[in-house]
Amino acid sequence: MLRFSVLGSGSSGNSAVVCFGDTRVLIDAGLSARQLCLRLEAIGIDPNSLTAIVLTHEHGDHAGGLDVFCRKRAPLVYATSHTCEMVAETVRSRVAWRKFEAGETFAIEGLRIETFSVPHDAVDPVGFVFRGERTAVGVLSDVGHVTALIRERLRGVDSLFVESNYDELMLQNDTKRPWSTKQRISSRHGHLSNDQTAELVVEIASERLHRVVLGHLSRDCNAPEVATAAIRQRLERAGFPGVDVECARQKEALPLRDAGHPAPPVTEAAPEEAPLLLREPPAEYGNATPSRSPRAAHHGAADGRRSKRSEPAPPTPLRQAEWVF
Repeated sequence: MLRFSVLGSGSSGNSAVVCFGDTRVLIDAGLSARQLCLRLEAIGIDPNSLTAIVLTHEHGDHAGGLDVFCRKRAPLVYATSHTCEMVAETVRSRVAWRKFEAGETFAIEGLRIETFSVPHDAVDPVGFVFRGERTAVGVLSDVGHVTALIRERLRGVDSLFVESNYDELMLQNDTKRPWSTKQRISSRHGHLSNDQTAELVVEIASERLHRVVLGHLSRDCNAPEVATAAIRQRLERAGFPGVDVECARQKEALPLRDAGHPAPPVTEAAPEEAPLLLREPPAEYGNATPSRSPRAAHHGAADGRRSKRSEPAPPTPLRQAEWVF
């Protein structure tokens, strides 16, 4: 079974992990190396057991912890060629880079990973779909607007980790950010609002969709209850009320959970019932041959007509059958 957890998500750093059997893949390393280790251990994963790290893009809140983390470990690090070049300029430790191009599909041991381009103000940002044998997890981090390609790639996933950065009204009323910053956030290469994310989730939802985790929430321009309410309401109106919607946390990891719907409980087959048997009626109902005295037997042998007249009458129909259970 494919499982995943979000170790932390927000403006201060982002990271998640996907597990498939013994394969453990870290998605982004935007937390400090210490926090990455602590949070992996908190969900039962040894940091030294990571198979690989995949990067969505080069920004510090997604790749800032990579250098220190790789000083004592040597996981393979997968990123697009342009992202590798950008991150390598800030990394002093030896990194085992594995380059791919946006749109390629590759495998890490038994885990299939599909990549696709996304619009964001980075050099070559990508999203991912991780596929196990029967389940799939979609990951859409920083993205300014939803494209047809994004919808196509994410449609039919079992779990989705997606950005829901800001509430439009809260961003408009924010007094901490200048107008230029607000415009960059809400631009086509910035971040998704709650409404944009809700629209996307409804568009890609199917009966398979089990869980949606919202990430990268703004501290000042969003709130977990506001974001989850926006997505749940749209899902309910679209006929998907059973989808689990929750927000990733900045300071602690979410539990490591199965990506797909729980398997139905296995019920033992009921034991076969013994066939119903009709008990042989007692002699008084006429089913048994009545005993005859020696004298009656003698007369019956001597006189055939008399023997015939002395035979018992036909059995009386049973009023109620007796059953053995």
